[in-house]
Amino acid sequence: MDLRIFTEPQQGADYDTLLKVVKATEELDFDAFFRSDHYVRMGSGDGLPGPTDAWITLAGLARETSRIRLGTLMTAATFRLPGVLAVQVAQVDRMSGGRVELGLGAGWFEEEHRAYGIPFPRERFGRLEEQLEIVTGLWGTEPGKTFSYAGEHYRLDDSPALPKPAQPRIPVLVGGHGARRTPRLAARFADEFNIPFASPEETGRQFGRVRDAVAEAGRPADALVYSNALVVCVGRDDAEVARRAAAIGREVAELKANGLAGSPAEVVDKIGRYGALGSTRIYLQVLDLDDLDHLELISAQVQTQLG
Repeated sequence: MDLRIFTEPQQGADYDTLLKVVKATEELDFDAFFRSDHYVRMGSGDGLPGPTDAWITLAGLARETSRIRLGTLMTAATFRLPGVLAVQVAQVDRMSGGRVELGLGAGWFEEEHRAYGIPFPRERFGRLEEQLEIVTGLWGTEPGKTFSYAGEHYRLDDSPALPKPAQPRIPVLVGGHGARRTPRLAARFADEFNIPFASPEETGRQFGRVRDAVAEAGRPADALVYSNALVVCVGRDDAEVARRAAAIGREVAELKANGLAGSPAEVVDKIGRYGALGSTRIYLQVLDLDDLDHLELISAQVQTQLG
């Protein structure tokens, strides 16, 4: 089971804070550092010092790390034109020496679009599908050849399809809870399917839908990695769990029901329930980015028990 650190910087974190977290992520032998792609805080609070852009941040972190994978859960298709996004991600992949992964979603948080003057189209799923076609098409075009595309939302004419990523194929993540269109998109484009903040029961149902879609698409059953994203709150004892829950404004009982919370043994046991459903990767949503001792505890007493 791979454990990856997943952050939400829009809640209030600058680049220097993220750099400390990513260095700890690498030093503590986690598999990857991922971040959200949002510009406005969710819930109460002021969000100070303000948002950081996902791909600018990852470009900087690419030069500050040497081993861990880097990526987004999920880049919003509404934020960037697909040709520009393909250039950005390919460039950061080269800056990292081939360690980047792209999670791409439709975009959903209308408030942040209004706040920063970003169009929020009514039909977003069709745009996401075209973006996936274009981004993967640009990367997959042979050097020296051009890429053209004519869709309902985007048109590209004789693109040189440059730059190329460092990796032969940048892993693409598709995720969500949708019962029909999401599994179909994952089956067509994804290297990994991620379901965020879902119970084991819901995870099992959605993984089954995606597996069915993969089979219908004629891909091998093991073509995709299956993963979960879950909030994490681990403590050596009940008092430490309660302190960490309070620091992120959550209740212990709720965290235990909806995430990975409790003692290291409790968390290992719950991760095992997801593993039994076919999940081989967990994105640990870490909300208190100043609590690096939390990462040390997870590394020493959770990760070491997972093999």
